[in-house]
Amino acid sequence: MIVLKLIYESFLFAINALKVNKVRTFLSLLGITIGIFSIISVFTVFDSLESAIKSEINSLGNNVLFVQKWPWAMGKDYPWWKYYQRPEAKTQEMDEILKRSNTVQSAAFMVSVQRSAYHENNRMEGIPVVAVSQDYNKIMPFDLQAGRYFTFTESHGGKNVALIGSDVADNLYQGQDPLGKTIKVFGRKLIVIGVMKKQGEDVFGNSKDNWVMIPVNYARNVIDFNNIGTTILVMAKPNVTNEQMMDELTGIMRSIRKLSPGAEDNFALNETDIISKGFDQLFSVIAMVGWIIGGFSLLVGGFGIANIMFVSVKERTNQIGIQKSLGAKNYFVLLQFLFESVFLSVMGGIVGLLIVFILTLVVSALFSFTLNLTFGNIMLGIIVSAIIGLFSGYFPAWTASRLNPVDAMRSNF
Repeated sequence: MIVLKLIYESFLFAINALKVNKVRTFLSLLGITIGIFSIISVFTVFDSLESAIKSEINSLGNNVLFVQKWPWAMGKDYPWWKYYQRPEAKTQEMDEILKRSNTVQSAAFMVSVQRSAYHENNRMEGIPVVAVSQDYNKIMPFDLQAGRYFTFTESHGGKNVALIGSDVADNLYQGQDPLGKTIKVFGRKLIVIGVMKKQGEDVFGNSKDNWVMIPVNYARNVIDFNNIGTTILVMAKPNVTNEQMMDELTGIMRSIRKLSPGAEDNFALNETDIISKGFDQLFSVIAMVGWIIGGFSLLVGGFGIANIMFVSVKERTNQIGIQKSLGAKNYFVLLQFLFESVFLSVMGGIVGLLIVFILTLVVSALFSFTLNLTFGNIMLGIIVSAIIGLFSGYFPAWTASRLNPVDAMRSNF
């Protein structure tokens, strides 16, 4: 009961401080509000961005490896001149991987170039023309708005058929049904057999909505596959880890390319985990910057809270003397002012969190990117505010608790 009474009285004192000195309290709490807003807004933006990026990375497949010429790992010591001399991945190597591997469930070949596409008088410039093998949709699944995927005969026979994105369908066919109609790419006509469902842009600015997808065996007649960035996508069997598949693929690729035991690999086995780790490092740096930016505001806010509490102690010196003369212990006075300091600081933090929440609603409504203020960030803001209030109010509260009752009651402030 004593503790509850203490909390209740401290709450009333804090409310009274807000009512009596509105401007002073507002200006003092502004530092806490700005500090919490700075830190939590940075964390909210980058938590949302990190979530979106990891979602896009995971869509590439956690159990998929990419056999390529260039490794994804970057850095100041990146020997690009050595990687440049490596050969590109080939469809024959994909076939050999499927024959020899015990860990691979599916494999697909992919290559992309920028070209113009035409239908009658309509034209789209510089869109991705993506050549894929038959099992691409098993490894990188996507939905169709209309039509169908390539058949086995169309893929292996290199038929002049194509799947198109929703933007291509809208721009080239102007509301007409594109299925069965032709699209001109590489100066040749292809028959549209499917339209991919609209996806929109991902966080990297990429989208299948402007793709034209064709069989790789057709593309080899119109595209030179040397030095244009070919990729073999390899998906692991169930219960097979990427490490197991990578170890086996390393041996298979070295055997296919007839590399001697002492020779370096002339291929790269990339996985999405490399991208995730790179972004983790980036976000850790950004988080540190957020703490530094918000830390200065919190420091100023802490001094503001301390100033309020010193003034509050001075104004209530006579009252403190009366309390102590009636038997109030030092810890009672100490906790009373500490609670008031923490309460005031948390109020400033809550205002900062409220501003962040409003910001998330505005950004999510105006842009396609969704901002989410997570429960973890809300608790972080409140806890940080409470800690600032605790540290800022301790010395004024300690000073109040040490006042002599007689001297305090004689105070004429």
